[in-house]
Amino acid sequence: MYRMGQKEVDRAAKVILSGRLFRYDKEAGECDLFERRYAKYLGVKRCILTPSGTASLQAALVGLGAGPGDEVIVPACTYMATALAVLAVGAIPVIVDIDESITMDPKALDRAIGPRTRAVIPVHMWGLPCDMGAIMKVARKHKIRVVEDACQAIGGAYKGRKLGSIGDMGTFSFNYFKNISCGEGGAVASNNEEWMWRAGCLNDCCRFYWDGRDPKRRVFAGSGARVSEIQGALLNAQLDRLDPMIRAMRKQKIRILKETEDTGLTPIRANSLEHECGTHVMYTLPDAEAAGAFAKAAGGTVASKTGRHVYTEWDPVLEHRGAHHPAMDPYLMEENAGRRMDYSKDMCARSLDILHRTVFIRTHPDRTRANVTALIGKIERAASAVL
Repeated sequence: MYRMGQKEVDRAAKVILSGRLFRYDKEAGECDLFERRYAKYLGVKRCILTPSGTASLQAALVGLGAGPGDEVIVPACTYMATALAVLAVGAIPVIVDIDESITMDPKALDRAIGPRTRAVIPVHMWGLPCDMGAIMKVARKHKIRVVEDACQAIGGAYKGRKLGSIGDMGTFSFNYFKNISCGEGGAVASNNEEWMWRAGCLNDCCRFYWDGRDPKRRVFAGSGARVSEIQGALLNAQLDRLDPMIRAMRKQKIRILKETEDTGLTPIRANSLEHECGTHVMYTLPDAEAAGAFAKAAGGTVASKTGRHVYTEWDPVLEHRGAHHPAMDPYLMEENAGRRMDYSKDMCARSLDILHRTVFIRTHPDRTRANVTALIGKIERAASAVL
């Protein structure tokens, strides 16, 4: 979260004073408004709010019909929730390598697709767009579905198209660490009405009651994962802030990259630099030792040192603990016999090598030009000392 202030306070206060905190009150309110606004912002037909990014991923997979017997491909570098959402619907996550863009390698995806692959979840990690052109080409060739995990890339785009609007379904997170925030929250979006109805049914076990029964559709047991009008109010205020912040960070990133061209540093490969979020500047160093030294001197972070974002730290996945009860554990289900679940900590060695050598430095929309100049000087000095 980059900014939170009086606009959010005023909008939330209005909801509180109205006494209408429940989103399905007598008239459409903040949640309904945000869903319409965000769908328009993305350029898709439908958007449904969820309580978290994890819930949005699960809803998307349910929308597409994923379940026991299916495999879903995820990248080696992403927040653990990407893989856990696959387990939550009863399917098995298959982990593949990233490439030098720090996002899913389309070639690794192509090699990994098997006869039981239902879907792939490319993750726009740290605001970096995946190579969606190549990924969509592979997915269409093999006739599998694409769930875009844009939880860390809200406001970014790939060659002009908003991230989360390119695949079959898009998922988003609005927790404290994201580009816009309501503390905790998420959304799922798509152009397909049937998939969105299924996603909504999972998200709210009484959705059919609030929206009216549809004789053409059979409801199933879902959860009560609704968001409140206060969250909707915060998100409407936050959405107004989004584009100016993204433009500022993208401009800042491009300036930093340009003015550090002669340092000997190698920027990571960008799949859509002119349209991405610009939240992180990333460089690939010659080896892990150099990366550690550079990160310390430049005030950055080695990509492999964030813990939860690297597959080697996904204990429930690596240790095959897929649910709280054995009868509900996808790893133990008869339908999943023969699915690929032989994980090891060295299974994606190429990804680990890339992450050990990659350093990211955060941008911020409120940095002044003088602040950025000082940061560039710090990067230059760090590069000179290490390279």
